[in-house]
Amino acid sequence: MEITADIVSVGVNDHDIDLFEGQYVVPRGMAYNSYLVKDAKTAVMDTVDARFGDEWMGNVAAANGGKAPDYLVIHHMEPDHSANIAKALAAWTETTVVASAQAFRFMEQFFGAGIAPKRLVVKEGDVLDLGRHKLTFVAAPMVHWPEVMVSYDATDKVLFSADGFGKFGANDVEDPEGWDCEARRYYFGIVGKYGAQTQALLKKAAGLDIQTVCPLHGPVLKGEEIAHAVKQYSTWSSYGVETAGVCIAYTSVYGHTKEAALLLKEELLKRGCPKVAIADLARDDMPETVEDAFRYGKLVLATTTYNMDVFPFMRTFIEHLTERTYRNRTVGIIENGTWAPNVAKVIKGLFSTSQGLTFAEPVVTIKSALTDASRAQIAALAAALI
Repeated sequence: MEITADIVSVGVNDHDIDLFEGQYVVPRGMAYNSYLVKDAKTAVMDTVDARFGDEWMGNVAAANGGKAPDYLVIHHMEPDHSANIAKALAAWTETTVVASAQAFRFMEQFFGAGIAPKRLVVKEGDVLDLGRHKLTFVAAPMVHWPEVMVSYDATDKVLFSADGFGKFGANDVEDPEGWDCEARRYYFGIVGKYGAQTQALLKKAAGLDIQTVCPLHGPVLKGEEIAHAVKQYSTWSSYGVETAGVCIAYTSVYGHTKEAALLLKEELLKRGCPKVAIADLARDDMPETVEDAFRYGKLVLATTTYNMDVFPFMRTFIEHLTERTYRNRTVGIIENGTWAPNVAKVIKGLFSTSQGLTFAEPVVTIKSALTDASRAQIAALAAALI
């Protein structure tokens, strides 16, 4: 795919993958993007997943007239982007690899000492001169690995953004939900912990005239798409509330806690709540529920007491939130226990290091099954959340 007169997409689409990074369901596949910049000197931006090495090298050859590129630029050493470095260099013996010092250290860890005998180490502010195109490198540590750099081509006003502005899904499959949903799940699943580092990169990018963004996953962004993506990233990385509404996450052993969660949804909608997202943590996609917990300003956790703790899926869910710096939200609690309800105490302890959380009152306490008293508590919790 031609991106500009001199920049061509040479990446691949993966329709065979079951779990991205071993944990994320990707029903519409995955894109591993790579780009060729054609000039007096040619540069390929990153490689692709190991399973697609031959296809990728064929794409490069077709786009570059069968010639090896002068440079292989490695923005990010995660194997879905770097796995074919050794394969490429075995064929492209005169190609110079361009990367950060830390990326070269990682490269040797993956491929052994002596990989990339022709190398150019770059840092923040360095420029790779291809002729008409000059790539300026910008450090982007922990977005989302420490060695990451992005690069900017001032000629065509293109930002090669590494994992920034990526999304789940292959590029040859239309996403009926548009960019936001799978970009949001991607961001909070993979980058979400590093909000401060993402904010730092956004500040650097704000000083550049960017007309095209070329990420390593997902579609190329242009024009108003960029403004929208930057707005979303600014909200996500500052842990702001994107959409008014409530996320209810529950676990239920015999159905009583599920009944309570569904009743709360009904009470919220009755009171005019604009959106209620509800998920069974044992059965629904947990990364999507993590996404919803960050999207909305209010979260309700409904679960059973389990060995004087919370049900395991709930504990895992809360750990997903806290390790991603969950903050600035209102949290409601529905606890269930037959002889010793203990959920509220445990949940508050699990969030003890989270900043800016407010716990809604009342805490709903159920002893085994709903009663008129606990139904009244659920109605009161709905009113408090609204």
